[in-house]
Amino acid sequence: MPELGRTDLGDVTPHNIKLLRKVNTVVFPVSYHDKFYKDVLEAGELAKLAYFNDIVVGAVCCRVDMQGAGRKLYIMTLGCLAPYRRLGIGTKMLEHVLNIVREDGNYTSIFLHVQVNNQSAIEFYKKFGFNIVETKEQYYKRIEPADAHVLEKFLKPEAEHSKISNGVGEVGQREN
Repeated sequence: MPELGRTDLGDVTPHNIKLLRKVNTVVFPVSYHDKFYKDVLEAGELAKLAYFNDIVVGAVCCRVDMQGAGRKLYIMTLGCLAPYRRLGIGTKMLEHVLNIVREDGNYTSIFLHVQVNNQSAIEFYKKFGFNIVETKEQYYKRIEPADAHVLEKFLKPEAEHSKISNGVGEVGQREN
């Protein structure tokens, strides 16, 4: 089967930040403030524009979250223009993020918020091992439904279970 097109990821720079603003305005029902874009410029590998045949069609923006236990990666935005969906662009962006956390080795999980009625996004993330861990009521302002699911993928087993018992005590044979 011939390739439909070439997908590349590129850095977000002061020269192309307006393209990120444009993509986010078209893809997401919420607007992002100037501080979001200022922070993205300092995010390095955690923020990427997605190109399809040299045209910007999507973007992913993340930040490190140190609240609570452990170091988590928060996906602030990951989106693709509607005509370019189902071409593997979102997968390429998410795989980039997963590779960053895998290579770093010090993240306990990756998480994000998804509007409760965005079934295609929920199914997309579930394919990569994310699960709904919480639903936040009235998370969004000025959009309906206002509720958001928190989807999270745990990266280290000890993040979920600090000590796994084999049921036999400290020493014993594992049952097969």
